[in-house]
This record gives sequence, C-alpha cells and structure tokens, in this order.
Amino acid sequence: MFTPVGVAFGRIAFGAVTLVILSLITKTPLPPKWSWKYLFVTSLLWVSIPWMLFAFGETRVSSALAGVINGATPLMTLLAILIAFPEEKPTRQRIIGLGIGFLGVLVVVGVWHMGGNNDVVGILALIAAITCYGIAFPFVRRYLTGPSVREPVKPVSMAMGMMIWGLVITAPISAFTGVTNAPFQWAPFLAVAALGILGSGLAYVLSFKVVIASDATTASTVTYLTPLVAIIVGALLLDEHITWNQPLGGLLIVLGAAIAQGVISGRMGPWHKTS
Repeated sequence: MFTPVGVAFGRIAFGAVTLVILSLITKTPLPPKWSWKYLFVTSLLWVSIPWMLFAFGETRVSSALAGVINGATPLMTLLAILIAFPEEKPTRQRIIGLGIGFLGVLVVVGVWHMGGNNDVVGILALIAAITCYGIAFPFVRRYLTGPSVREPVKPVSMAMGMMIWGLVITAPISAFTGVTNAPFQWAPFLAVAALGILGSGLAYVLSFKVVIASDATTASTVTYLTPLVAIIVGALLLDEHITWNQPLGGLLIVLGAAIAQGVISGRMGPWHKTS
C-alpha cells in the first residue's frame, strides 16, 4: 500500500506526534536554538535518508539479507569512527565484541540459506542506509550529547527535533512521489503506525539515552538485537519454527554486546580496559 517514501514519511509523522505528546507530558522543552542545525544533519543521517532507502531496498532483496545488512551497522559505525571521529577511540575489546556480535547476526539469520531474488540496486540501497547510521552515531556524540558539548540535548528533545526535521525533509518528497500506490488497507496503516509510535518515537528516546551514557560503538550494538527479537516474536506470535542456529546466534550476539560494553571485561585479560 505504501510507497518507500510513504513508509518513511508515515513512521516519521507518527513518531513526531508521539514525541510531541511525550514532551508535553514530561514538560520537556524544545531543543536549544544552537542544536537545530546539528539535528537537521542527524535527521538526514538517522531518519530521512536511511528509512527511505531501507523501505526501497526491502522491495528488492530478501528479508534475511536485509537483516544481515542492518546488523552490520556497528561495523559501519566503527569504520566511520576510524576515518572521521578519532575522539571515540575504539578499543581492541570493543572491536572484538563487534566482530563476535556480527558473527551472531549471521548465524541467527542463517546466512548460508540466503539467496533468491536479491539484486545489486537493493543491496547498495541498504548499504547506503547503514552508512548513514554509522556516521550518525558518532556525529550525535560529537555535536549533541558527548562530553565536549556545552549543553547536551535531552533525549526527548533530541528525538522530537529530529522527527520535526524529518517531516520537513520527507513531506515535499512524498507530495511529489506519492504516499501510497494501492487502495487503503488497515493492516499496512497499523503497521506503519506501530513502527512510528514504538520504533520511531519511544525507541529513539531510549536510543539517545544509550548514546548519552556510552560511546558510539557501544550504542550502535543495539542493532544486533533486531534479528534476534524478530525471530523470538515470530515464534511467540506467529508460531514460526525456531531452528538450532537461532539460539546459538542469539548467544553470540549477547556475548559480543557484553564484550563491547565491558560487562565481562574483567575476564578479557589484556583487553579489560574500555577507554
């Protein structure tokens, strides 16, 4: 029912409404004036461009491949840090944790079973999307939430500002390309609403809390859990079969995230320092 641009615009719109309501309930003010230019870039990198690219890419590749590429976001974040954000200082422990976590993603989705109707254009669109994500994490740390920022922006304010910019960016595009390409149906509408309210509104507030509390590489490891959660929910709600590789991959994901975050750093020998 929705076009790729329509999916992005819809989830941004529902996310923006959710965050405005949340800001009124919590009495959270708008972001400070100095932050809006950085929130514009953040919206481009974290919302507007990647969500349109993901919605487009997933029309051309298998869901398994899309899950693997999405799970590579922490690796792209690490690459962005190594190239342009040296202040993040990724340690050997974090690099090892990221590698183990991504191996877990490959195992969870059963990468050896992938194939079928995948094309280069779809793959490139998804890679471009996670490249945006990879730059967004350290960008937000440097300019909006990190220790060098004069006035760190609150998570609710930051998410709300990002969604407002997202509406400004995607509304003209959706007006030109169209939001839907088929008659209205409740199921797709509710799916986009849930994606916007939960995945674009509330989830981004929590995500920014993680970015504030931690470094960019550690914060980006949350994307490792996406394929694992999808499999668990599918098994519980849709009666989908769980195969041997899924719990094994899940353990690797949790282990990699724990290593990257320093939860088990005391057992890592010479890699026990996280900063």
